Amino acid sequence: MAENLTFQYDREADILYINTVSPYAEQESDELGDEIIARLNPKTGRIENLEVLFFTSRLLRKELISLPITADLRLVDTTFA
Repeated sequence: MAENLTFQYDREADILYINTVSPYAEQESDELGDEIIARLNPKTGRIENLEVLFFTSRLLRKELISLPITADLRLVDTTFA
């Protein structure tokens, strides 16, 4: 089942959180480079959460913000919600 993406910004820590599930202690962490942390499902290895560190400084750069992941984005079917 596909999960919805949620975005949360921590102003004090300057971190953007991109989540498909709420973080939990058993997740494994892996730095993807450029201060982006992936939190992985320990059984499947799927990325469940991303933490983009120093988010506001990235917004001030002239280049686009690029995450080193691929995504399959689709509209949510709300017919049965």
